[in-house]
Amino acid sequence: MKKLLTILPIAFAAASAHAQSSVTLYGIVDLGVDYASNVENGSNGKLVPGTGGKLFQMQSGVPAGSRWGIRGSEDLGDGLHAIFRLESGFNAADGAEGGGGLAFSRNAYVGIKSDSYGTVTVGKQWDANVDLVEPYSLNGQYGGWYFSHPNDMDNLDNGFPVNNAVKYVSPSIAGIVFEGHYSFGGTAGQFSTNSSYSAAAQYTHAAFSAGVGYLRVNTPITAVAGYGSGGSYVNAVYGDALANARSQGVLAAGASYAFGRFKLMGDFSNVDFQSGDAGHDVRFQNYEVSGIYSLTPALTFAAGYTFTTGLDHATGAEPKYHQVNVISQYALSPRTSLYVMGSYQRAAGSAQNAQIAGFNPSSSQSQVVARVGITHSF
Repeated sequence: MKKLLTILPIAFAAASAHAQSSVTLYGIVDLGVDYASNVENGSNGKLVPGTGGKLFQMQSGVPAGSRWGIRGSEDLGDGLHAIFRLESGFNAADGAEGGGGLAFSRNAYVGIKSDSYGTVTVGKQWDANVDLVEPYSLNGQYGGWYFSHPNDMDNLDNGFPVNNAVKYVSPSIAGIVFEGHYSFGGTAGQFSTNSSYSAAAQYTHAAFSAGVGYLRVNTPITAVAGYGSGGSYVNAVYGDALANARSQGVLAAGASYAFGRFKLMGDFSNVDFQSGDAGHDVRFQNYEVSGIYSLTPALTFAAGYTFTTGLDHATGAEPKYHQVNVISQYALSPRTSLYVMGSYQRAAGSAQNAQIAGFNPSSSQSQVVARVGITHSF
């Protein structure tokens, strides 16, 4: 009996070590005050003429979406781990839930990770372009929402996650990582309706990194929480094309190179709203170049320029947008930063209204946004 009592604690300790698990609570709180030079009001998804004016507001989650989450891992042995993540956005200004009031609006998935063969997860999660191409955009590094390509038409600011998704992420092989997902639409008798898929690859070697990927979303107005016009919000850039589109296809690529304290980045995306206007496609291309300079370990400056050009094949209209973004961030600690940022957009060609992502359109072809804020992570 004494021998058995001696052996049991050792056995339980061994089992505990073999099945080690961890659960982490984490989050980000971002809050700031904005100024916009000209913003029009909307009603039933349409602009109300003559209502344009200056706007002062408090806004949550701009450079980094305000969120809280729980992630966990359990060691299953033989290089296998069970993993999960539950992540919810929220509005730090009033405490409201983000993402239409969903309990976990950003991520909700579970899966298996293999040290040798990669990771498979199922649930609500980001597409492959978000993970492997977004990091080459300035909004993916600094600035977030307001720095994205017009109204985040290519989802390179992770404006929406994909539901009902099966996702695979490979291990790094000679600096190359591959990723892909398929999202089930869940509509009886219509396999492709509301479905989506993506595939992307990224290569990293020393100071150089590059990625390329493709995302397709079928019936995007209902498949994902995109920027569709409605209520007081009006998407003057591509709102009708999104509402009418049979699919939204995004081909994106980007690269970066670090020169000491300075990082140079560039990215391109081609966005196709299939049958977006009277059965004809509406296409946009985004070209962005940006740079990040760390003056000190605590003080960082970043700036970027994006040129967007579009073509409505039904009407021949060619909207164009020029946008300049700047930000300066000072880290008070590894977890807390102060920042000041600004964006200027000029609409040209067939575009009659400037519209920086996160705001209703201007009543003119120009719009300026400035913001002062604080970000804290935990």
